[in-house]
Amino acid sequence: MDYENEEEKIRDINQKLKDFYGGPEPPQDQSGIDYLVETILSQNTNDINRDKAFKQLKEKYETWEEVENAEREELIDTIRVAGLGPTKAERIQEALRIVREDQGDYDLEFIGDMSVEDGKAWLTEIPGIGPKTAAIILCFYFRKPVMPVDTHVHRISKRLGLVPEDASRTKAHEILEEKVPDDIKYEFHRLLIDHGREHCKARNPTCGEGPIPEYCKFYNQVKNGEKDVDEVP
Repeated sequence: MDYENEEEKIRDINQKLKDFYGGPEPPQDQSGIDYLVETILSQNTNDINRDKAFKQLKEKYETWEEVENAEREELIDTIRVAGLGPTKAERIQEALRIVREDQGDYDLEFIGDMSVEDGKAWLTEIPGIGPKTAAIILCFYFRKPVMPVDTHVHRISKRLGLVPEDASRTKAHEILEEKVPDDIKYEFHRLLIDHGREHCKARNPTCGEGPIPEYCKFYNQVKNGEKDVDEVP
C-alpha cells in the first residue's frame, strides 16, 4: 500500500484500529496527585492489582498527608497486592514530599501550564519516575502530545515497521513522539494497547483476525513463508 508519507500511514492505521475497537475512553476523573500515585503503583504489575492497591490506599488514609507520614511498614502492607511494596511505598512517600515542598500542597496542576519538555524534566526529578511514567502522566492526565511506550506499544510499533526491530523502548519513544501526529497521540497509544491485548500478542498473535494485517511485517513474513510463527519478534 503506497503512502505519500509516514504520517498518512499512521493516520490510516489509527483509523482502522478506531473503527475496529471503537474510540478509547477518556482518562478517569482524578486529581493529578491521584494519577501520580496510581502510576507508581502500576509499575511492574497489572491493572487489576494496581486498582486494588489504590483502592486500599484510599480507604486506609483520608489525606495524602497521612500517606506521606504513614509508618512505612503499614503503607507497604496496604499496597502489597501491587507488588514491590517496599520500593513503591518509598517512591510514593518521596513523591508526595517533593510535590508538597515544591508547591506547598499535594497539587500537580501547575504542570498543565508547562511545556512537554519542562513537564518531563520536573517529573523525572522524582525518584522512581522515569521517562515512561512521566509520559503516561503527561499524556493521560494532562492530555499533552506525548507518546508513552509500554510493552504493547513497543512490540507493535516494531511489527508495523514504525521503529527499527532493534530499537530500545527509549529509542522507540523518541521516534514515535516525532512520527505520530500530536492530535492522535493519546488515542493511538490507547488503541495500540487494545490491539496488543486482543490480537498482536507477544506469543501466538492473531494478526489475521485483526484490523491491520496488511501493515504487520511479522504477519506477512509468516504468510509468505519467510518466518515461522514461533519466531515472534
